Amino acid sequence: MTTAAPSSSLPAIAAVRDEVQKVVVGQEAVLSGLLASVLVRGHVLLEGVPGTAKTLMVKSLAAALSLDFARVQFTPDLMPSDVVGQSIYEPGTGQFRFRKGPVFTNLLLADEVNRTPPKTQASLLEAMEERQVSSDGTTRALPSPFLVVATQNPVEYEGTYPLPEAQLDRFLFKLTVGYPSPENEVRMLASHEAGLDPHDVRSAGIRGVAGAAELEAGRQEVVRVTCDPRVQAYIVSLCRATRESPSLTLGVSPRGAVALLWAAKAWAWLSGRPYVTPDEVKAIAKPVLRHRIGLRPEVELEGVTPDGILDGLLTAVPVPR
Repeated sequence: MTTAAPSSSLPAIAAVRDEVQKVVVGQEAVLSGLLASVLVRGHVLLEGVPGTAKTLMVKSLAAALSLDFARVQFTPDLMPSDVVGQSIYEPGTGQFRFRKGPVFTNLLLADEVNRTPPKTQASLLEAMEERQVSSDGTTRALPSPFLVVATQNPVEYEGTYPLPEAQLDRFLFKLTVGYPSPENEVRMLASHEAGLDPHDVRSAGIRGVAGAAELEAGRQEVVRVTCDPRVQAYIVSLCRATRESPSLTLGVSPRGAVALLWAAKAWAWLSGRPYVTPDEVKAIAKPVLRHRIGLRPEVELEGVTPDGILDGLLTAVPVPR
């Protein structure tokens, strides 16, 4: 098979990548994951130590895509109404008026999402799954597009609440944000020396180079990316292998298999390819699946990681030819 010419909206999405990389260097894989998630209406969990540009990357992405952006700092005293909104009594009219919370936006950054109790974490479930919120018996639709990017710190556990499996399963990707290379860190310092203000991405020259029309066109083109039945069977085999692994207490759900299909289609489209190959599936499998599996305690004590388990399964499961 030959690679088709790039899709009509692919240059616009590539321009978004270039805009974000004006201020965020050395995180190409994470940025590609964020772009893929936007294209298939997925949500993202970013895991990385403080100071690795997670917030800056998300703010820059929203600016380059011309999306409304809101940030919520998740803290132990945060209430569900602080996220979704609440009804306020107005003495002048004698009526209640619903005041929308920050969830009514295009791109919501849930910063340190594991620092708030489960009740507040759960306030995002309906929004993430159905793009709506229910309050006082009324259901209100969220803007379109709607994307949650949540962050968490992988090394600090005191005062945190682990995300339940039901919520983890709603994230398309769990992307790990590591330290940049020495060369990229020098480039970062040069940007700050030149006057970069990470709190004001507009002053850094980030422009809106794509919008709702380009995003919708890109989504439709991702839908048209084909996946051969043999590759679909390969996706199912990978997911079923996690359910049968003696090292795991929890395998990948059918929702996870669907997520892997759509992530692979988006990954192929971003590469300018109109069809999915096993290479796309293998390239994106760990970000899609690592948060959907549960390790047995004795295996975890031995230092085995979810990525290690997935590496073994990717080696063991036969690849279609």
